[in-house]
Amino acid sequence: MASTSIRQWPEDDRPMEKLVLHGPGFLSNAELISIIIRSGCTNTSAVELSKQLLHSSENDIHVLGKKTIDEFRKIKGMGMVKSTALAAAFELGRRREARPQKKRATIRSSKDIAAMLWPAMKDLRHEVFRIALLNRANHVIHMETISEGGITGTVADPRIILRIALEKHATGLILCHNHPSGNIQPSEADKAITSKIQHAAALHDIRLLDHLIIGENNYLSFADEGLL
Repeated sequence: MASTSIRQWPEDDRPMEKLVLHGPGFLSNAELISIIIRSGCTNTSAVELSKQLLHSSENDIHVLGKKTIDEFRKIKGMGMVKSTALAAAFELGRRREARPQKKRATIRSSKDIAAMLWPAMKDLRHEVFRIALLNRANHVIHMETISEGGITGTVADPRIILRIALEKHATGLILCHNHPSGNIQPSEADKAITSKIQHAAALHDIRLLDHLIIGENNYLSFADEGLL
């Protein structure tokens, strides 16, 4: 069956028809992916091609979701159209998980800010440094990416951070960056830049409320760990 066109399969076995009849929860990961990529290649159905994609990622959908378009294209039959469609689908999933706020979010703990930032940052293969700015009511009024670096680090310029905070009339500041290695323990450089920004912000009556380090499966909060 794998080598024939899906159109030749019995209707009950076709992924799209199964989804319509039973809902997406009834389909396997390979069947769902086959709907996204739409077609297979010579002697390979879309479902079989999807199984090959999963096999290349340890049959782990989370590992597959981290791959780049170029990595998708290494699988025979995965051209640019299929690869970009799959990359777009995974990005939509990340954005949905990030739960965009319809109104200003109120930050009461590290869990609140982690819920906003972790989904979009956990799969990144390079370091990204972001800030969240808050008003006196602890509502998030602005979020911005300060810098993007390589696998081992990025640069956070306190002058840029404070300029943005002052322009947005913020009274509270939260720092956040990811560790692509998955190790969420802060480095000495992480501690040094946090202390530098904290003292500089205090001169302008801006409180540094937290600094989060994002890993693949968890995060570390400087505030929770007593590092501020």
